[in-house]
Amino acid sequence: MLNSIAFRNIGPSVMSGRVVDVEANPADPTEFYVGYASGGVWYTHNNGQSFTPVFDSTETLTIGDIAVNWKTGTIWVGTGEVNSSRSSYAGLGVYKSTDKGKTWQWLGLPDSHHIGKVQLHPTDDNTAWVAVLGHLYSPNAERGVYKTTDGGQSWKKTLFVDENTGAVDLDINPQNPAEVYAAMWYRTRRAWDFQGAGKGTGIYKSTDGGNTWTAMSKSGSGLPQGDSLGRIGLAVYPKNPQIVYAIIDNQRNRPDTAKKDSLVYALADLKNLTKEQFAGLEERKIDTLLKRNGLLGKYSARK
Repeated sequence: MLNSIAFRNIGPSVMSGRVVDVEANPADPTEFYVGYASGGVWYTHNNGQSFTPVFDSTETLTIGDIAVNWKTGTIWVGTGEVNSSRSSYAGLGVYKSTDKGKTWQWLGLPDSHHIGKVQLHPTDDNTAWVAVLGHLYSPNAERGVYKTTDGGQSWKKTLFVDENTGAVDLDINPQNPAEVYAAMWYRTRRAWDFQGAGKGTGIYKSTDGGNTWTAMSKSGSGLPQGDSLGRIGLAVYPKNPQIVYAIIDNQRNRPDTAKKDSLVYALADLKNLTKEQFAGLEERKIDTLLKRNGLLGKYSARK
């Protein structure tokens, strides 16, 4: 009987269907939180058979990243989706819950707008780092890497490049949390344009817990150079933290090596021709060009 019943999508609809983060309990992966681009934070303890919204009491529903201390039940939420679409809506900063989402405390960074990562210290509940991408449509100073050592009561900006370059990702060495890696991304968005790469983009490393930073994406590093670097994602391999993965949007133009279409003329082939040169063109190629531009019938090579 069930074989004839088809599944259909009943929601969520519109933009809230875009998942930006999932945080699972390593001791019990049937318990996890899901963050939606513009649909808040949801909790399940039965492997996703049912979900409970836990972020609806706050002033914003657009999510950038979730971090959970499963030992204490503490949840940190960085608001503002970190993608750069025209439908990526701004958040209001960082929130924290110490009772599994029943109540929330606002921790500041109101001008951050879009947060790419909240990274918790593995043993110190009061220490955390936040990757702030910043405003989508305008330059602003509240972007870069921020660190707190008092549970989010105060923040210190420790890495800043310029007002159009924000931090999009962070990761740490879990065996030595003094080693922190950050991905900085230069990007500008207008309603009519998007520049997704620039001189400010790069990978940085700290060996003192994110207090000071050194650029890693320098000449000779093996990473692409110039203004063509776009968004970067980072991951430290926990079993061997000497291995760090970076996925890079490299927008450097490559030479056009595609095989040229010999069955049709390009418009440039038809410019500045003499009468004799025009008469010598292949009718088949002219008709193909006319057809591709929706003109065959009204015009033809023979006509």
